[in-house]
Amino acid sequence: MRPERVIRVGQPLDFPAGLLCGVDEAGRGPIAGPVSAAAVMLHPDRPIPGLADSKKLSAGQRALLEQRIKAEALAWSTAFASVAEIDQLNILQATLLAMRRAIEGLGVVPEVVVVDGLYGPVLPIRTIAVVRGDARVAAISAASILAKTGRDRVMEALACDYPQYQFERHKGYPTALHLARLREHGVSPHHRLSFAPVSACRCG
Repeated sequence: MRPERVIRVGQPLDFPAGLLCGVDEAGRGPIAGPVSAAAVMLHPDRPIPGLADSKKLSAGQRALLEQRIKAEALAWSTAFASVAEIDQLNILQATLLAMRRAIEGLGVVPEVVVVDGLYGPVLPIRTIAVVRGDARVAAISAASILAKTGRDRVMEALACDYPQYQFERHKGYPTALHLARLREHGVSPHHRLSFAPVSACRCG
């Protein structure tokens, strides 16, 4: 779970030579829906301008960058861990599971994996964690965008099946609107039972 090295803010971004894969997640904080992860191997000769932490971009900017990443990257993959897996494993372990699935789905084996944050999945590949990597490493920025856009689509699809929760507006995050709808309509099959706001509603 702890990568071989953690690069903290202020430390230089020195990575071993080789095919590099950036990995990031989206959806650790919501109380509903899966957690997503993406893995991206950018083409060294095709830089993509505008890559940044997905949270700093508008939905329109993310959509445009998603298209470019998918068209120009050497390889990319998105994957999920389900609500049931989140409740069974805990959110950190489910996130690492989604990351591993994304890396395994690339179709190309990277030589170095760089992950946003402090933790990474257990892999037979050199893995380095980069604190605030989604704002510092282009491949991680690209992964953060794909993880975010992929998860948003899942939540928008769930909104069609469960319109009473308005998932399309809050994407499962515990906003005032979401909490009010949760109290009014109760727990859906897509709410995370291990998260306090959901368990409180269920018990109440």
